Amino acid sequence: MSDNKLPTVRLGTDGPEAGIQGLGCMGMSQSYGPTDVEEARATLERALELGVTLYDTADAYGAGENEKFIAPFVQAHRDEIVLATKFSLGTDPTDPTKRTIRNDRPYLRQCVEGSLKRLGVEAIDLYYMHRRDVNVPIEDTVGAMAELVAEGKVKHLGLSEVTASELRTAQAVHPIAALQSEWSLFSRDIEDSVIGAAVDLGVGLVPYSPLGRGFLTGSFVSADKELGADDFRRQQPRFTGDNAAANAALLAPVRKVAEGHNASLGQIALAWVQQRAARYGLAVVPIPGTRKRSRIEENIAATRIVLTESELELLEPIAGQVVGGRYADMAFTSAGRE
Repeated sequence: MSDNKLPTVRLGTDGPEAGIQGLGCMGMSQSYGPTDVEEARATLERALELGVTLYDTADAYGAGENEKFIAPFVQAHRDEIVLATKFSLGTDPTDPTKRTIRNDRPYLRQCVEGSLKRLGVEAIDLYYMHRRDVNVPIEDTVGAMAELVAEGKVKHLGLSEVTASELRTAQAVHPIAALQSEWSLFSRDIEDSVIGAAVDLGVGLVPYSPLGRGFLTGSFVSADKELGADDFRRQQPRFTGDNAAANAALLAPVRKVAEGHNASLGQIALAWVQQRAARYGLAVVPIPGTRKRSRIEENIAATRIVLTESELELLEPIAGQVVGGRYADMAFTSAGRE
């Protein structure tokens, strides 16, 4: 493929400028089985060579290990990249299998100092509230995050999995550069109201899982039969049992479109996100995750694919036919708070 670098887009009115495709780093440390460390490090470098500048991590990924893992890369290329990390998710000390969500000021302070130390940087370019703690007013959390901007520890603020009204409330306190939510051919909930709010407010969108955690690439069908015991996808309803078989059948139109472009299924899924965002006039930087250089090259090539109107129409019904939730516990998301 050509080494021409990605075009860039600005997230938020005064937010960071980044290549139009980023890299989700979570899988290098957790959720998707063993990682070839040397290949993963080479993947970070190859992504930058091709114009990927937004690198996404979180303190929750591997309980801080993901931040430590990408730290040498971040430090070596500090002025070339946009570093994004998150706070609010933790582990219940009485039950390590359960997640906790905290948005209070003391916890935020603890988290940002931990991330700065693990990453070895003086400031985080884009700092997200990973999930919403409904027991803390969002204006209080964003107000506390804004203090970090004033202190120079954070440059721009982001939110993840919030509703349209929560986004508007937050924006009234401090400019929000980016909203991170799941958006793909399989997951289009945010189109109901969240995207409209983002457009109105000038907030950029950073879609996570634009490849449906790999399901949209056709790399697996049944998570409980094909993936390792420690793979997170075995816990997601849409990837197991009868749901998985039904959802795999929905890939038929994706496969047809891919054949017409001599492309992979994943490339069509990524091209769809870019073109869907363009219809809204929305600044978008999807963050597909990978640990392989070949996948980075494949994913970036997707930014040059243009789908026709008839192809988009063929893909349009897919999301409405998907069975099974995004998570086993949808309370973990913004679902039900609108």
